[in-house]
Amino acid sequence: MDTLSSKFSAIVKSVLSGFDRIVFKGMLMPIVHAAGMQYYLSSRGVLNKDFKNYAMKQSQAIVQSAEELAKDQYGGTIEFIKSLNERKETLAHNRQQERGVKEGLIGIWSCVESCNTFKSTFDPSKNYPALRYERSRCKHLYFYFDDPVYGFMSVRLQTWAPYEIQIAMNGREWLRRSLDARGCGYILNGNKFMHIDDYALAQELLNNQKKADFEEILTGFLPSVFPQMKTVVGDMSYYWTVWQSEVAKDYIFESGDALKPLMKDFLLHSLITGTGERILRYFGSPVKANGQPHPRSNPEILSRANTWYDGLRVRHWNGSNSVKLYNEHNVLRLEMTMNDPTKFKIHRHTEGQEKSEPKKLMPMRKGIADMTTRANVSLSIVERFAEHMATVEEKTPLGKLLDSIARPIIEKGKRHRALDMFGKDMELLKAVADPVFDVEHITNKDLQKKLISSPWAKKMTGKQLSGRVSRHLALLREHGLIKKLPRQRRYVLTGKGRTITTALSVTLAASVNDLLNLAA
Repeated sequence: MDTLSSKFSAIVKSVLSGFDRIVFKGMLMPIVHAAGMQYYLSSRGVLNKDFKNYAMKQSQAIVQSAEELAKDQYGGTIEFIKSLNERKETLAHNRQQERGVKEGLIGIWSCVESCNTFKSTFDPSKNYPALRYERSRCKHLYFYFDDPVYGFMSVRLQTWAPYEIQIAMNGREWLRRSLDARGCGYILNGNKFMHIDDYALAQELLNNQKKADFEEILTGFLPSVFPQMKTVVGDMSYYWTVWQSEVAKDYIFESGDALKPLMKDFLLHSLITGTGERILRYFGSPVKANGQPHPRSNPEILSRANTWYDGLRVRHWNGSNSVKLYNEHNVLRLEMTMNDPTKFKIHRHTEGQEKSEPKKLMPMRKGIADMTTRANVSLSIVERFAEHMATVEEKTPLGKLLDSIARPIIEKGKRHRALDMFGKDMELLKAVADPVFDVEHITNKDLQKKLISSPWAKKMTGKQLSGRVSRHLALLREHGLIKKLPRQRRYVLTGKGRTITTALSVTLAASVNDLLNLAA
């Protein structure tokens, strides 16, 4: 059940969830390391000492084929970008509007950027030149398309060995083209749908994206941007990984005026139940390990955390993964950005394991093999975040909430004590309420880190503290505040848990006058 949608059903037209931005990276695995590149050069009759000249020749051929593509498609040439800070996407959008490009290649740009490559140096141990890995700079080509199937997208090709490639797509752009193909009308602003004639069809199309054959899709772009591939690298094929993915859930309101009054409550709710550490990190400001602002950061930036174009935005980080909430016109978007999938454990087969054998609980992979699971995990995080935000409209009296946990529980003949929300259990409840657990799950280890310096830990460390956390996790489970994930030692807040922990955070943040006014 979508509690947030239910609470605002009178002003929410529909809800859409699915992929937003997806960035893939392709690597030619046989030549990503020095030994593999040396073997490849040897097979081509090229000496290690001649690597630079050979790579230069191949690079020139790649650039020349791109020049021919530009001339053939739009009668232009490759445009060089001097500054690394200039947004290529903005250039492409401007070009598309100026030339009225409805479909196909929009333009090709080039820029000298850092890259992974190799350098030939004399190896005394072998008494001949050998290749070694090196971070260097080389020309990259940026191809921007408005594809008839996938919409606005880009391809970034490294013109120097080992020819890494990056393809950026957008699920909402893909949906736009899919709706066009079905003859379904819509109103679009950027990558946000303000209205769709058939929301059920739109959600079905977004769901189908998760099941797509991404290897076939990505490989299909290569003939256009890298026609010299077979000549340059022979029969090698790219291994595709997901560098970054975004899964978004859009609540489409009747109008922007209906949504805007709610945003201040959402923002206040996020800041009260969150911490300043994540707000500082959202703005890229330095933060100490204890969450306090680094001397080099400017704490004043906290006051600007609520401005985003015509709306408000807040973001919570956990490592390099994050969730954010913001509004634009009549759309409230909750979005999960996944940069490090290894933080999440899933049941899958190991490499080379027979499909008939049982799956094992292992970290999610970056490869496209886990694409469907990646989308589902991201969506589950967005939905937890949405449930967390839904408590902003909780009308249950505080006394009734307290009463549900203030009495002992007898379960299977065993007595479990009551919870002391504003006493000895307050620090624990505040810890499990941290929005960082909307990005990842609650674990014993993470709670130890949060509580070790608090009075609740009673100066315990190591196994003693771990045992204390375990006992209290069991107590929270008995009171229905958290639930355990199947076959894992990870937990998530229940609806009851979110309501109670939110009530605690809001009560602690309110003044006496605020509470008296509410009670009046």
